[in-house]
Amino acid sequence: MTKYSIKTISENYKMTAFGVSLEDYNDWAGNVAKTAAKKAEITENGKLAELLAIADGQEYQINYIIDHKAWRGFGVMGEFDVEGAVVLDFLAGDYLVVPGTGTNKDRLADEITGKVFSGMLQEITDYKYVGPGNSTFVKSAENGEFYGEMWLRVKKIEG
Repeated sequence: MTKYSIKTISENYKMTAFGVSLEDYNDWAGNVAKTAAKKAEITENGKLAELLAIADGQEYQINYIIDHKAWRGFGVMGEFDVEGAVVLDFLAGDYLVVPGTGTNKDRLADEITGKVFSGMLQEITDYKYVGPGNSTFVKSAENGEFYGEMWLRVKKIEG
């Protein structure tokens, strides 16, 4: 089983991001294409750089539920007023933290996300994912490797 830890966040926090609604969550190829197109758009028009410049510079890939639809985007920690961006609420509580490493920075967040949702959550029997969202960051490590973490709000299963 993949290693993970539980960390407690004591206060609600916000993230500001640009993203897209995903009409069919099971359309993996279509969702990857929509997400990649949004990332290319906000990179080319400078919106992502603008957001990173006013925050701490750490980019997050964010999955969230907006208006009962799956949503995926890219953003930063904190609340910022940037045209076209949404501010997302993340709640205090216990968070499942899943680390990962790899050599491809652009794919590592998706690799960690895939690992979590393709079976790891089912293997963890003492906590359940309660959302409403999750986030993953990737940063440079050593020797050409990258390090990332996915954070998901969970609730301890009493029993």
